[in-house]
Amino acid sequence: MKDIIHVRKAKKEDLQELLAIYNYEVDHGVATLDLNRKTMEEWQQWFQVHSGEHHPLFVAELKGKVAGYASLSSYREKEAYQSTVELSVYVDAACRGQGIATALMDQILLFARKDPAIHLVVSVITSGNESSVHLHEKYGFRFCGVIHEVGWKMGRYLDIENYELVV
Repeated sequence: MKDIIHVRKAKKEDLQELLAIYNYEVDHGVATLDLNRKTMEEWQQWFQVHSGEHHPLFVAELKGKVAGYASLSSYREKEAYQSTVELSVYVDAACRGQGIATALMDQILLFARKDPAIHLVVSVITSGNESSVHLHEKYGFRFCGVIHEVGWKMGRYLDIENYELVV
């Protein structure tokens, strides 16, 4: 029998687990192009930004433990971009392949579709992250371009692929 995944709004009590998930990617992956681990102080500020009306933060729990999260963030600071948000989904390395990302996408896109202030959801995926590409395509995201060799991490230049979904 498959374990039940529970998705809910994030709470301050989740911050340590969310920070650990993110910092794992900083150290071991290319899902983020951050090179330095985030601190709890930085993560508290990040949490505040994602406690607002149009930029939510959801967590997925598996067996009572935070297994991943999804957030919608400002796409750019200029006022004309206010109806566009950037989607991020991160899953604990030990919990991958269990439907966590799908459960998070279901919830975050439901939120985006219900929010009249959101028109476009954008995702920036580091090239080679095929599981993320497949996830986004499953939800109808369209590929809209590559920025080549935009970041240097793990001893190589990395491209980013941009995806969009009008909600």
